[in-house]
Amino acid sequence: MTRYIIRRLLLMIPTLFFISLVVFFIIQLPPGDFLSSLIASMTDQGVAVNHSELAALKERYGLDQPVWVQYFRWIGGILFHWDFGQSFEWDRPVSELIAGRLGLTIVLALATLFASWLIALPIGIYSAVRRNAVGSHLATFFCFIGLAVPNFLLALVAMFISLRFFGESVGGLRSPQFIDTPWDLPAVVDLVSHLWIPVIVTGAAGAASLVRILRANLLDELSKPYVVTQRAMGHSEWSVILRYPVPVAILPFVSTIGWLLPSLVSGSTITAIVLNLPTTGPMLLHALLTQDMYLAGGIILLLSTLTVIGTFLSDLLLAWLDPRVRLA
Repeated sequence: MTRYIIRRLLLMIPTLFFISLVVFFIIQLPPGDFLSSLIASMTDQGVAVNHSELAALKERYGLDQPVWVQYFRWIGGILFHWDFGQSFEWDRPVSELIAGRLGLTIVLALATLFASWLIALPIGIYSAVRRNAVGSHLATFFCFIGLAVPNFLLALVAMFISLRFFGESVGGLRSPQFIDTPWDLPAVVDLVSHLWIPVIVTGAAGAASLVRILRANLLDELSKPYVVTQRAMGHSEWSVILRYPVPVAILPFVSTIGWLLPSLVSGSTITAIVLNLPTTGPMLLHALLTQDMYLAGGIILLLSTLTVIGTFLSDLLLAWLDPRVRLA
């Protein structure tokens, strides 16, 4: 197991290096840069352009250097100084901007992940074991609903119901009186009170997908000879199911962690905008629209790193659940 972990960790290094190359050159692909957009905006507004200030800004941000020089300055600052560069529009370090939203983003992502698993595991097992029962058909129906209805539409419905029938707005993750306060017990309680609607909205599609994955895998396992043999030996039905086919059926279920973590952080961007959530998704969208390259690159690199970390965690869980994976 130790050798397997070391091998996976060593593979992460060139993977992350290649990802950083791709990320940086992709954000360089659109024509122009932030200063070009700034000049166009100032010209449209009739504001005089100070070319000496623009030249100073180009030199400050290294925009007058070749692309490969900009890349090594960027990646070197991240590796040695944890410096993701300077945001053009905000005129603040990218690390500060990301840190200001990353904490709440991770809290929301982990809460959604936990809720999705907590809902999907029992429903998936039940719908496979009682596949002809009314409850199984209802679970399948709601799974299709969860997959078909966009998350942002669920967010709009939740906001309407909350405001229409309860007289409260569900936007944001903190009440106005707690926005600039330290994280004491009342602030945490306020966060939890705002967290449940974003968790339900963003986790609906993920839970529905996981239910269908687990149900399909478990249905395939329940008819195999080793399950029939255990039943014939006199073991109770649920002890046979939970001890033998469920650990096997859950393997593809565990492998979804690799894509689930970054999708929870970035895939709910429209939902975050609708619910006014202070997460990284809306910030990334705005950075791409304004060509704020260092901010966009920092967030994309973070999401890519989460993908690699999620894949590593799923590999560890798969190796723990199935020793055959360690030989791969």
